[in-house]
Amino acid sequence: MIRTILAFALFATAAFGQTAPSQSEIGGYDGLHLAAHTGDVATIRALVAKGADLEARDSYLRTPIHVAAFASQDDALRALAEAVADMKAFEAQAYDVVTIAAVANDPDLMSLAIELGNDPGLTTSPYDGTALIAAAHLGHAEVVRRLVAAGAPLDHINNLGWTALIEAVILGDGGSDHVAVVKALLAGGADSDIADREGTTPLAHAEARGYSEIASLIRAAK
Repeated sequence: MIRTILAFALFATAAFGQTAPSQSEIGGYDGLHLAAHTGDVATIRALVAKGADLEARDSYLRTPIHVAAFASQDDALRALAEAVADMKAFEAQAYDVVTIAAVANDPDLMSLAIELGNDPGLTTSPYDGTALIAAAHLGHAEVVRRLVAAGAPLDHINNLGWTALIEAVILGDGGSDHVAVVKALLAGGADSDIADREGTTPLAHAEARGYSEIASLIRAAK
């Protein structure tokens, strides 16, 4: 049963992963979407002054802030936030800027988004997860450390029945990046006793996979 759930999750990850603007979409951009993609702050400010719609959507429901995030355009994101763009907006798959940056392993843009008003605790993605769960799954340790420091919910359970700690174990590889993620989560106070829907704890998952260093960290945190 556990293998069936894991297989579904891996399929779902492929099916519902974030979708950055394609080259054809970018080629069709104009106005704020184009300026956000290229990081053209002067044009953003000029368009805003003329009344451009900060919440305009492309075909995938991305607003200019999403486009800036996918392009890692920090200055463009700041300019849009200063113009009072909705920093908590979701695109078509319910991803926000913080989660986009977390998945891209872009900690500086992610921290900037939080500074500009994005909420690190939003429930995001088709999995009803969080940026922290996504980053833990991917082994993005610095992103995880910053999200923990920013007050992201440590024990949120997504619609697969998994916390960030569980995902770091069952979707990780047991290597140094995921070890660092587990350290950060446990240091922040993540509850290692929260089990999955089968009743299997993070420790039991780590032991079953032979992730001895992660298992030792979890035992030491109890």
